[in-house]
Amino acid sequence: MSDYEIFELGDFTFLSGATLRGARLAYKTYGEPSPAKDNVIVYPTWYSGRHWDNEWLIGPGMTLDPERYFIIVPNQFGNGLSSSPSNTPEPYDRARFPRVTMYDNVAAQHRLVTERFGVQRLALVTGWSMGAGQTYQWAVSHPDMVERIAPFCGSSHTSPHNKVFLEGVQAALTADGGFNGGWYGERRLTTGLRAAARVYAGWGFSQAFYWQHLYERLGYTSLEDFLVGFWEGFFLDDRDPNNLITMLRVWHAADVGLTPGFNGDTEAALASIKARALVMPAEKDLYFPPEDEAWAVERIPNARLRVIPGVWGHFAGHGSNPEDVRFIDEGLRELMAS
Repeated sequence: MSDYEIFELGDFTFLSGATLRGARLAYKTYGEPSPAKDNVIVYPTWYSGRHWDNEWLIGPGMTLDPERYFIIVPNQFGNGLSSSPSNTPEPYDRARFPRVTMYDNVAAQHRLVTERFGVQRLALVTGWSMGAGQTYQWAVSHPDMVERIAPFCGSSHTSPHNKVFLEGVQAALTADGGFNGGWYGERRLTTGLRAAARVYAGWGFSQAFYWQHLYERLGYTSLEDFLVGFWEGFFLDDRDPNNLITMLRVWHAADVGLTPGFNGDTEAALASIKARALVMPAEKDLYFPPEDEAWAVERIPNARLRVIPGVWGHFAGHGSNPEDVRFIDEGLRELMAS
C-alpha cells in the first residue's frame, strides 16, 4: 500500500522522555477542507489497523462523506506505517522503540492537523477500539478544539479485566522460541503470531456469536476454519510482533487521567471534556462492556450513551456486520446534526 502521505515530525519527544529523531506520521485524507476549514474530521486507527481498515465508514451517502467533510485518518505509532519498531533505524529500532502513550499519538496528530493543514477546530473525532481511546484523548488534550466526539467500542481508560487479556496476548507473542527479547531480525515468528490469534479469538466476538455460528456469515465453514482463516490469517497479514507489543503497551497503559495536568485523576479529565459526546459501546463487548462506558458518560458534561445491540461483541465496530454499520453511521449522522 502506498496510497498515503508522510508528515515529518522531526525530533519527537514522547511522554516517557525519549526523543525519536526523524519521527514520521503516516496518514491519508478523504475529501477537501472547506474554505473556513470547519468540516474537518479526525478518525484514528485501531490496534494493528492501518488507514484502509477505516474506510468501511467513509463514503458517498454515509455520514463521513468525503463530498461534505475533510476526513483525516492518521496511523498510530507502531502500526508499521508511522514510526514503528519495524521501520525505525538504530538506536531506537525493534525492542528499543520508545514507550508510546495515547497522549503521544494525539500530540503527533495535533501537529499534523495544525501544522500541515492549518486547522484549529475539529468538527468530529471518532474511532473504534484504540481509535476510541485516541478520541477520548483528543477531547481531553484539546478541549477547546474538538466540537464533537464519537468513540465506539473503546474506553477512556483500560480496565483491569482488559489488561488481563492484553497480558495473554503479550505472553503468546513473547513465548515464540525465536522472539529473543524482540531481537529476532528478519525472521517471521509465525508460532507466536498464531498463538496470539488464538488468544484474541476468544475475546473479539461474544459467546453468543460463536453459539449461533455467525462466523458462517463471514464465509467460514467451521469453527476451526474461522480460527485459522480469519484469526490466524488476520495476525499473519504483515503484522510484526514488536509493532504489536508497542501498540499493546499503549492500550494497556491508556488512561486520560495521565494527561499532564490531571495527576492520574481520570474523573477530572473526563469532566474537562467540552465536546458533545456520543459514546457507542457494543452490547456484548468483552473488552469494553457498556457499563464501563456508562461510567465515563456520567462524568462527561455533555455526553450520551447509545449501546450497539446484538451479539457481534467488540467486532460490532469493525465494519463486519451491516446492521452494526448502519447503527454507528446513524449515530454519527445524528451527532453531526447537533
